[in-house]
Amino acid sequence: MSLVAFHTLGCKVNHYETEAIWQLFKNNGYERVEFEGTADVYVINTCTVTNTGDKKSRQVIRRAIRNNPDAVICVTGCYAQTSPAEIMAIPGVDVVVGTQDRVKMLDYIEQFKEERQPINGVGNIMKNRVYEELDVPAFTDRTRASLKIQEGCNNFCTFCIIPWARGLMRSRDPQEVIRQAQQLVDAGYKEIVLTGIHTGGYGEDMKDYNLAALLRDLEAQVSGLKRIRISSIEASQLTDEVIDTIDKSKLVVRHLHIPLQSGSNTVLKRMRRKYTMEFFAERLELLKKALPGLAITSDVIVGFPGETEEEFMETYNFVKEHGFSELHVFPYSKRTGTPAARMTDQVDENIKNDRVHRLIALSDQLAKEYASRFENEVLEVIPEEVFKENQDSGLYEGYSDNYLKVVFPASEEMVGKLVKVKITKAGYPYNEGQFVRVMDDTNTPASMVI
Repeated sequence: MSLVAFHTLGCKVNHYETEAIWQLFKNNGYERVEFEGTADVYVINTCTVTNTGDKKSRQVIRRAIRNNPDAVICVTGCYAQTSPAEIMAIPGVDVVVGTQDRVKMLDYIEQFKEERQPINGVGNIMKNRVYEELDVPAFTDRTRASLKIQEGCNNFCTFCIIPWARGLMRSRDPQEVIRQAQQLVDAGYKEIVLTGIHTGGYGEDMKDYNLAALLRDLEAQVSGLKRIRISSIEASQLTDEVIDTIDKSKLVVRHLHIPLQSGSNTVLKRMRRKYTMEFFAERLELLKKALPGLAITSDVIVGFPGETEEEFMETYNFVKEHGFSELHVFPYSKRTGTPAARMTDQVDENIKNDRVHRLIALSDQLAKEYASRFENEVLEVIPEEVFKENQDSGLYEGYSDNYLKVVFPASEEMVGKLVKVKITKAGYPYNEGQFVRVMDDTNTPASMVI
């Protein structure tokens, strides 16, 4: 039996696709082993969102070659798509496949074994108009299932390389989405995370169908589904119809990740983002009415070329005023090949780092304030795993519908189930809770009910 090992860099979509690629290998009789061990084939799924992503990808490729110099080294993902020649130049790389045609990977590996000639299977992604079906009936992680619904992005923000790595917007056939959602629920998943490169743009390339329609169809047609989480959605795609659908939904959770990137209109214009702060604020107010107690998480880039202290403070104050529940803060880093990398007024690294620290401190404070609203409340949590910080404590950790990390006494049988937990001590990065009861088990033993 042949052994395959995977290493995934980057985003949720990459992790989803690694699972899909693993299914292809599994169906061909491969066994999966740890990346640090000895395998016959190593698959490295790369990231290119920053120059650091490229560098890390190269390090992992070299690590695989050292692990077993006789193995077939196969590189895929975004960095493979944008820079195949750079990867082919690394001695020991055998097969390069980009962000499409992953189904051909096994054929390429067989071809390489016969011919012993490196294979560059990367095509022009910009010509691709069809969503590549990659099925994932189950995940290595047993509690939350990602479901990829679209590929590509048409936005071309000035800091971002992703359209060149992923191509233009392509939506997955709604029937395929619903079929796979049912398959995942049947495999025991209670929560499905809708994911994509530009998830909220779903349906823009279809006639008379969109994200709101998909949300309604998932709710109506997938039996046994308990939670729908949207992994990320742009403010410009939070249409009145989407907000109305979320308002009426019983399954869409009280948590949305809405990338802000900057809270200054002048910076947004330089970034070529498609909204103003006034529009963003108005959408937030509508969402908070639709989902009381809503957690809003976001991404912010600080130190974008030309960002003044005043522009940074606009972002800071906007975040504070609207009570985001957590931020992912990134210092702007030049991405070779993007317009922003060529802008002349780059911000000094020390200033960038100072702004990052100020915004992270604010994020931590807001996260604590948000969590404190739920102290003594009972929330629905899906336990995921033993509490990492203290493995012998009998405690498990999981996420509530509004994305609070909760640590509470539980048992292995509860993993992946919906349970009610009372928040006894709010905090950040996690909250302490007390188990109340299992939700979706009608036959909960009396001994487990508090």
